[in-house]
Amino acid sequence: MSEQGNISKASVQKEDGDVMMKVATFIVDRRNLFFLLFGIAMIFCAIAAGMVKVEDSLSAYLPDSFETSLGLDLMGEEYTTYGSAKIMVSNIVYEDAKALSETIGEREDVAMITFDETVDHYNNFSALFDITFKYEDTDQRSLDGLEEIKGMLADYDIFVSTSMGNAAAETIEKEMQTVSALVVVIVLVVLVLTSETYAEIPVLLLTFGAAALLSAGTNFILGTISFVSDSVTIVLQLALSIDYAVIFCNRYKEEHENLPIRESDILALSKAIPEISSSSLTTIGGLIAMLFMQFGIGSDMAICLIKAILLSLLAVFLLMPGLLMIFGPWMDKTRHKSFVPKIPFVGKFDYYSRFIVPPAFVVIIIAAFLIQNKCPFVYGYSMIKTPIKNETQIATDMINETFGESNFVAVNIPSGNYEKEKKLIQNYLDCPEVKSAQGLANIEAMGGYCLADKLSAREFSELLELDYEMAELLYMAYAVNDKNYAKLVNGISTYKVPLIDMIMFLHDEVEEGYVTLDESMKETLDDAYEQMNIAKKQLQGENFSRILVYLNLPQEGEETFNFLDQMHTMANRYYEGQILIIGEATSQFDLQKTFSRDNTVVTVISILAVLVVLLFTFKSAGMPVLLILVIEGAIWINFAFPTLQKDNIFFMTYLIVSSIQMGANIDYAIVISGRFMELKDKMSHRDAIIETMNFAFPTIITSGSMLALAGISIGLLTSDGAICGIGQCLGRGTIISIFLVMFVLPQILLIGAKIIDKTSFEVSVPLGIEREVGLMRIDGRVQGQINGRIIGEVHAVVRGDINALVRSGNVTKLDENNLTPEERAAFEQAPFENAPAYAGGGEDSENKNS
Repeated sequence: MSEQGNISKASVQKEDGDVMMKVATFIVDRRNLFFLLFGIAMIFCAIAAGMVKVEDSLSAYLPDSFETSLGLDLMGEEYTTYGSAKIMVSNIVYEDAKALSETIGEREDVAMITFDETVDHYNNFSALFDITFKYEDTDQRSLDGLEEIKGMLADYDIFVSTSMGNAAAETIEKEMQTVSALVVVIVLVVLVLTSETYAEIPVLLLTFGAAALLSAGTNFILGTISFVSDSVTIVLQLALSIDYAVIFCNRYKEEHENLPIRESDILALSKAIPEISSSSLTTIGGLIAMLFMQFGIGSDMAICLIKAILLSLLAVFLLMPGLLMIFGPWMDKTRHKSFVPKIPFVGKFDYYSRFIVPPAFVVIIIAAFLIQNKCPFVYGYSMIKTPIKNETQIATDMINETFGESNFVAVNIPSGNYEKEKKLIQNYLDCPEVKSAQGLANIEAMGGYCLADKLSAREFSELLELDYEMAELLYMAYAVNDKNYAKLVNGISTYKVPLIDMIMFLHDEVEEGYVTLDESMKETLDDAYEQMNIAKKQLQGENFSRILVYLNLPQEGEETFNFLDQMHTMANRYYEGQILIIGEATSQFDLQKTFSRDNTVVTVISILAVLVVLLFTFKSAGMPVLLILVIEGAIWINFAFPTLQKDNIFFMTYLIVSSIQMGANIDYAIVISGRFMELKDKMSHRDAIIETMNFAFPTIITSGSMLALAGISIGLLTSDGAICGIGQCLGRGTIISIFLVMFVLPQILLIGAKIIDKTSFEVSVPLGIEREVGLMRIDGRVQGQINGRIIGEVHAVVRGDINALVRSGNVTKLDENNLTPEERAAFEQAPFENAPAYAGGGEDSENKNS
């Protein structure tokens, strides 16, 4: 073996006592086992990824105690929701539109179609058909019927708006596939430009690909995830965790300058495990804040992203070492000059502007804080503009532009009293904020009567042209069925029953054969029954009834939210039970309530979590404050832009992006700060900051450009308001963070170095060492006797007696046969037997060789 091989072997063997070295050696030498385990896991995850359920509704993540959640659960239990759709036909005259509506209405699968000459259904040569199918909205027959109707209207310009199916989810999935493909291209380009050897690129991509597949497949364990998490997790996982693989790869290349592939792989892994784990804590710390959000989508995203980061760590620590062993020879053959330039001019600028930039930065972030406090947050999609629009959004916009926006809420009230319901409906109709209101109590049925109007036997017989005696017998049977025996005694002529209840009862009697009607009458009854049955199932349950109220107000805003409270007040005049008002406006009202709390919680917890990590990373109270000030300033500047541009921002965007930006972008500040603190005592501050910026630039530009470009891609290529906002703000925020850590943080470090030093502290755990005799290596801060008194930072190999208190570091027994040539030569030149012949001490060492 060559001398270099002997040195490397000795170097590795001397670290055998180190836990990390043992772990790293096991991983590298058992790489085939880990290849097998990862292969099995990836096969499972490839199958399981297709079994993950995705929740498309934001309101599903509201707290269970909120009105929207209670109302949705109640309506799911009480009512039947039939398939429905709005179809606008443009460039059509009224007569042709009327003929089309009649043709559609004759279909067997259509329960009803609403169309008339009013501006609500015909305006500016456009017709709007409100179609309700006979089947529930989850029934495939409703979807098939809609597709057939669209086929019938293929020769016209049509715009379709419906809540049936998963068109929105399918659209988002296609858009994110495009984004993912673009991000892969971005990553490839960035890695090629920032790499030093072409063969390291497949190592990085295979590592991340495995982590991404594991992340997607293990979502199966969570059962159901939000459409937001499903859409952005993999892209953000790449942007957030690619650093880990790059750090390990750079460590490997650094060690490989002097060591063979296996030894450099082991040594690099032993150093990378604690370094990368520490780096990941700030990102995880920022994400942990989202777990405390009331709005459940925050914890959903946090769990998915934290899991993705942990799986990325697993892939880097267990899979990548084996890949380096395979691709190591190719990496040696494909070396090339780095395309990332040195940037001494940045360090020089930072040094000479150190007294100018920090004061200016303080003024800017104070202004940004005040501006971003007025950021135009919204709680629904109606007021958000996205760079691109999908077919559903285009159709909805066209319908709203032609016929006006439709903003309705469902008022759920205790059932059983049509009189109270009718009065409440009239109260609502008397309000200028209400466009229309509809419930069983005011729906017109036949002969001028409403469904809930009470009719006597004579009135009912005249309405349906029944024989009066038959009508009386029918009413008597109804009274018996209703256990209303008093009416049988006092006389049936004064007994009145709601029209809808009597029609339903008569239909049941005919079906069971107790009443016989002629064919024409039976057909009329069947048609009436079908229409009323659909209306009843939609508007009345076992315990509750609902009133559909259409408002002349936008879906969100203080005026709308105040009127919702007023609607509650009016309903409480008639009902003592629970009143639940459900709709987009209510959902957004509830989301607004969660935001005020979640905003504070996320900000405080993300700062505290990152602060704790930084505190023990730098062992200084001043450093974490300075770093967090820079990144928090970047967040404030980021969200000052929408305020100045008057662009509405979905509230969830702020919560998620601020957490990710705090957790991920702080890494850039750590890289610069850590390097500067290491160099500032070894050279002048000017040279230290120049060297620091040269050192940090490749890492920051690699990671930062990936995260920024990934965010921008999401923001430009998706039509969903929430996802689009996350991408836009994350991309912009990352660019701002990069700028601040390159052109503001260095100046703060330069003028704040004394504060950092004065607030630093040591955390040490004393380790008692028994008296040892023989050959020892000492690494760490030592106080005690080594053939004389010594206090200081020691890196030495000692032959003799050691009786010392090790405050940090370790003492390791060595095998004299495994000394390096340099160490062996040093001992041979030792002037006397017990002297520490090979040593390097700290500045405060004293009496080292007394």
